[in-house]
Amino acid sequence: MTNALEYNSERSKLIIPEYGRHLQKMVEHAVSIEDDKERNKVAKSIIAVMGNMNPHLRDVPDFQHKLWDQLFIISDFKLDVESPFPKPTREMLAERPDMLSYPENNPKYRFYGNNIKKMIDEVKDWEDGDLKEAIVLSIANHMKKSYLNWNRDSVDDNVIFDHLKDLSHGKLNLKNADEDLSQASDLIRGGGGKKKYSKNTKKSGRKGGRKRH
Repeated sequence: MTNALEYNSERSKLIIPEYGRHLQKMVEHAVSIEDDKERNKVAKSIIAVMGNMNPHLRDVPDFQHKLWDQLFIISDFKLDVESPFPKPTREMLAERPDMLSYPENNPKYRFYGNNIKKMIDEVKDWEDGDLKEAIVLSIANHMKKSYLNWNRDSVDDNVIFDHLKDLSHGKLNLKNADEDLSQASDLIRGGGGKKKYSKNTKKSGRKGGRKRH
């Protein structure tokens, strides 16, 4: 007596491979059941099996919704059962998602980052006043700090003002501002701000102390 071998080339294609062939055969069997009540009962049993195979997804929102969608997909959308969620369609699956908008990097001033550019775009059309002036000055100081983090050499404030004017398309100009930008040493503390101790300093620090036993 010989057993009939089933070759991979003769098997149906696995639609969602991670669930395996046994579960796919269960779904194919459910599709073939003629009795509506029995077919719905088997479908719920399959959903329970799928859930046990994905315990790490139990806390994910819409977990059950995802399982039911996958059940219909595995059935090649042929399973006719009552679902607690809207049934997916082949057309919905074929729809291409909307293109994601990628952040625009200005090739000339990448060292400032996207957040500074967003702040400039937000404030450049504001009505002139003390609030706008204070915020623009704060933005300019952030730009100076970013510039110094990129290039540790000192930078002239006029360079920052030119970049600010360029990034705002000429709408923000601080060249005639009453207040100067912060000093480089205040903006990048820690770059060279560590206190240095000389031998004389160490000796003078010991003079007043008495050695404890």
